Amino acid sequence: MFERRRRWRVAGGLSALAVVGLVATACGSSHTSTPTTTNSVKGATASLPIISGTGANCMLPFETTKCYSVANYQDFQYLLVRPLYMFGGNSNTSTTVDEAGSPAELPVFSNNGQTMVINLKPSWKWSNGQPVDAKDLMFFLNMLEAEKANYAGYTPGLMPDNMTSYKMTGPDQVTINLNKTYSSIWFTYNQLATVYPFPLTWDTTSTTGAADSGGCLADSAADKWAKCIAVWKFLDTQNTATSTYATNPLWQVVDGPYKLTSYNVNGNMSFVPNPAYSGTPTAQVALKFSEYTSDTAVFTALKSGALSASGPNAGVTPSDLPLATPGSPVPPSNPLASSGYTIDGAYQFGIGYAYINFNNPTYGPILQQLYFRQAMMMLNDQVGMSKAAARGYWLPTTAGVPQQPPGSQWISPVMKENGAQGPYPYNVAKAKALLAAHGWKVVGGVLTCESSACGTGVKVGAQAKFSILYTSGISTQAAVTSVLKSGFNAAGIQLTVVPTTFDTLLTYTVPCKPTQAACAKWTLPYLGVWLFNGPGYEPTGEPLYQSGVSNNSGSYADPKMDALIKGTQSSSSMTAFYNYADYNAAQVPDLFLPWQTTQVAVSNNLHNATWNPYLTWFPEYWTCSTKTCK
Repeated sequence: MFERRRRWRVAGGLSALAVVGLVATACGSSHTSTPTTTNSVKGATASLPIISGTGANCMLPFETTKCYSVANYQDFQYLLVRPLYMFGGNSNTSTTVDEAGSPAELPVFSNNGQTMVINLKPSWKWSNGQPVDAKDLMFFLNMLEAEKANYAGYTPGLMPDNMTSYKMTGPDQVTINLNKTYSSIWFTYNQLATVYPFPLTWDTTSTTGAADSGGCLADSAADKWAKCIAVWKFLDTQNTATSTYATNPLWQVVDGPYKLTSYNVNGNMSFVPNPAYSGTPTAQVALKFSEYTSDTAVFTALKSGALSASGPNAGVTPSDLPLATPGSPVPPSNPLASSGYTIDGAYQFGIGYAYINFNNPTYGPILQQLYFRQAMMMLNDQVGMSKAAARGYWLPTTAGVPQQPPGSQWISPVMKENGAQGPYPYNVAKAKALLAAHGWKVVGGVLTCESSACGTGVKVGAQAKFSILYTSGISTQAAVTSVLKSGFNAAGIQLTVVPTTFDTLLTYTVPCKPTQAACAKWTLPYLGVWLFNGPGYEPTGEPLYQSGVSNNSGSYADPKMDALIKGTQSSSSMTAFYNYADYNAAQVPDLFLPWQTTQVAVSNNLHNATWNPYLTWFPEYWTCSTKTCK
């Protein structure tokens, strides 16, 4: 398995195009289910596993990249403190705003998309009885102005840099003016997704200090945000005191569906429903997480009926399942049926890929040729990789836009071609013909350039000898790279597969210049996935493919791609997004590789349990037929 990570190398994604107006028309609420009440018992507790060392270790939802993970946000903090907008809802296919679980109404845009009004729901309350109102949002925005460099959701030029002013315009209303016209979809999905109302009890510099005693709410740039800086330093210090998470009075004030009652960094923790939760529905089931050493240990516990469900932290691995039905994440048969479980399939809103180093001084000129990248994709047997690595449960990636869940509004026409395998399905013969037409020939077993038809900068006599790096110890990555090597070899491309530590691998994903020695050391580093699950819930290209951005590790640069990316920021029509997605699929800015689905075992006594494509879960929807939910 890959590590379940939020896309921690942050940048605010982009959007999709044409009339900027009420965002409600463009990003309606997800279709969440109504909790089943039949045979529902009160006071039930769901028992869930957590793999040692993979649990939450940060409480404050305003932190640096060291805390920016699925384990901290989706699996932990969202249960306690809600951002302005939640996404996906209690559905394994929805990729839209979940209004029922969000403390704010959808924003209203005017002034040609340069003015935005956010209305907090008057009914939404903190667990101490105080309203979640405009002051709480202003507190967060002031903190963002003061400490943007310490916020993992910050990208230079985006929030707060793109706000020209913000102010309270009512007890529950904040009006923000922007520096230019923006798409309502993009701003909601990829900017406001990073924004929270924070309780004024956090505006303090002492655990015994009164609410708002820190002064951040009333602070300004006049004193260089000195009060907000002091408040953030105090909160960050409290954030590192993990042993106090369940007792520190700061963290007892929540507006989410749960309250934390016990916690340790190994993963053992408990939650009880927050009776003051203002969203819909109110939680009925308590949660108890227990530490397990591995997925194998979790599967053993499931076979004995010891758990209510396998997720969200520890799914059922493909090795424990029968061969997949092609294109479906749901197993064709259930090895846990006799133990009282159903196994469901969940899609993941991400892409699998390896970076292409366009600046490699030796091989960069070859990789810069579009036809060569097209041929690489035709030699890329993603279906075979899925079978080798995951018994067929993974799905192909065809662009820098998620291919799953099927039916997602983000899947463009070109991505749907060739049975959803995109514009360049696996075809060795076609790849070899394309390479031959551009002057390549296999000489001594190695694909070699034999004419100027190979393209600008490619020397006659150049050989296609590349290397791909992956994280050692991850068997699925080893299987994927082995299949890729075989496919490349069929056309004479030599691929050296190099396992390395994850920390070392990260050093090869820093954008480099051809003159730098480090740039010659890597061709294709394979990290596994980019999840579009916050702050960029709209899967646009700014984080990965815009020229010069920090996460564009391969140094891909194309003026047309840049223009299409920027176009999605200012227009809310899906046509603009599809223009970007289609071009991205055609250009092959990365080597796209298959990405996993998740299989989740759920007790037949636990109802309404699912995990959405953003890897967010909503246990407030859960009900149980027994006290133990198992």
